[in-house]
Amino acid sequence: MSHSWQMSKMDTRFTLHFIAEKDGQLLREALTEWRISKRALTAIKFDGGLLTVNDVERNVRHPLRMGDRVEVKFPPEEKSEGLAVEHGEISIIYEDEAILVLDKPAQQSTIPSREHPTNSIANLVCGYFQQQGLASTAHIVTRLDRDTSGLLCIAKHAHIHHLTGLAQRSGEISRQYEAIVHGHVAQDVQSIIAPIGRKETSIIEREVREDGQFAHTDVTILRHFYLQDEPMTHIQLKLHTGRTHQIRVHMAYIGHPLVGDELYGGSRDHINRQALHCVSLKMLHPLTDERLQFKSNINVDMQRLLNDSLV
Repeated sequence: MSHSWQMSKMDTRFTLHFIAEKDGQLLREALTEWRISKRALTAIKFDGGLLTVNDVERNVRHPLRMGDRVEVKFPPEEKSEGLAVEHGEISIIYEDEAILVLDKPAQQSTIPSREHPTNSIANLVCGYFQQQGLASTAHIVTRLDRDTSGLLCIAKHAHIHHLTGLAQRSGEISRQYEAIVHGHVAQDVQSIIAPIGRKETSIIEREVREDGQFAHTDVTILRHFYLQDEPMTHIQLKLHTGRTHQIRVHMAYIGHPLVGDELYGGSRDHINRQALHCVSLKMLHPLTDERLQFKSNINVDMQRLLNDSLV
């Protein structure tokens, strides 16, 4: 597949370019092979997008010839009504025309909620896009809980969000975390495969339950230590699925809740949030297939626990 993308200063619509590789193929069939979704085609048709072949506007029934230049111009995007544009600091690790990778601090929501309607990553990213003159909204690819810190990825356009969604479902986006948990975890390496669902008595809390969604977490011990005579373990975790509160629920399930995670049995004597940080994000670039890897050091509050500890 041969393609490129661009955004001109005159036209802020996200645009992809492709070269047709088959004689007689309908434009619609080629667009499907190029992973343009039916929803995107509907938006292009009715909301201000454009399809051209060799600079001439065409519809999806147009037959292509090998070597034809196809341009897909996506319509401008509008943010949802509940998402306020705010301006503030965001820590950018990587940025190009398709994705944004940020290092999120603790105590900041990824998306606004009733309890925390302002200052979310999504609000601030919308403000950042507005400053750039980008006609888009914040599409969260890898979400983090409010009190979890570390790397998260945002797609700049609905089509990129579609592509990263396909990548997530096929396991092509990999995240690793580090956490500090109560107790000394016995096994050096283990896989926790236990379904997770909403707890019947809570809107927020999750639990391992038979009718839950499949969830798989790999756990590797980095170090056993004591903090003021209390046993703790510094662990590394790899997510194979992305269920809500997955790491927190799985670690509590095996009897080692995250330090600071009061919702799932942890204590806040030493830290005022769950000790969890996304340290690594690996993915293929949604347009170029280039292998991308991003790293982030654990936050100072978690590092302080490790520095104050005794082996």
